[in-house]
Amino acid sequence: MAGYGSIGRRHLRNLRALGQDDIVLYRTGKSTLPEDELAGLTVEYDLGAALAHQPDAVIIANPTANHLDVALPAAEAGCHILMEKPISHSLAGVAALDEALRQGGGKLLVGFQFRFHPGLQKLAELIRQQTAGRPLSARVEWGEYLPAWHPWEDYRQSYSARADLGGGVVVTLSHPLDYLRWLLGEVNGLWAFTGQISDLEIEVEDIGEIGLRFESGAVASLHLDYYRRPPVHRLEITCTEGLLRWDNADGAARWVKAEDGAEEVYLPPADFERNHLFLAEMQHFMDVMQGKAEPVCGLEGGQRALELALAVHQSAAEGRRITW
Repeated sequence: MAGYGSIGRRHLRNLRALGQDDIVLYRTGKSTLPEDELAGLTVEYDLGAALAHQPDAVIIANPTANHLDVALPAAEAGCHILMEKPISHSLAGVAALDEALRQGGGKLLVGFQFRFHPGLQKLAELIRQQTAGRPLSARVEWGEYLPAWHPWEDYRQSYSARADLGGGVVVTLSHPLDYLRWLLGEVNGLWAFTGQISDLEIEVEDIGEIGLRFESGAVASLHLDYYRRPPVHRLEITCTEGLLRWDNADGAARWVKAEDGAEEVYLPPADFERNHLFLAEMQHFMDVMQGKAEPVCGLEGGQRALELALAVHQSAAEGRRITW
């Protein structure tokens, strides 16, 4: 496993919860987290030394800008890879990673954990079955106050706030760029505004306002920010036969029928909590490693989400719509 920040620690805990204890941690030692959970764990500070243990898989949970530095050697060594999103901060090296995976034989899963959310999975099922008719338009709102994410560290030094580590709200909160494609199909055009408009002391954008057009003819708007208090993350899809809704606050999916306004509510399991997304993702990754499943989002899907995020920045910088 590469990286011991917040998500690295979560993956370590989940691996242990799933009965995996043969773990090597590759790290730089810059994490601000307590190290008591590392007792008894093999820790390496050199990537070559870590790969010399011949791991079956590598979990990449270091800063975005450093993902490919680990992924390429791991793929060349034939490892399966669970890579945190986004796959990188640029497309440089992505084609080489694709070739390395082909040559090495490993599979890659991108860590878009919202694909494992029961509420969003229910929306995907309703859309697939055309329960609410044909999707016409969608709206996503996602805002969270960046300083509250990791209270134990200075938010200004976090990768999310630093351009050199691949931060910024567009790539850091890029999950909707993936799950909107998953739900509504391929994107063929977008426009965007981005900027730094809050009082946060950061060097990257804290707002993104994005418009998407899909090959199906549907359109979507997406708002992302680093300053919303209290936080919000919700999705609404307008269809020909009503509204489909999902709210991360309660995890429920809803279908509001056009005919009479009646609402059907699909609640997540009673014991559902956020870490279940990551546990389900890790279990899926283990199934991929064992040949029991194909990645729900492989390198191609991760690359497309990154391309959209980069196109957002291009659109905002050039003041024009980007099309494919």
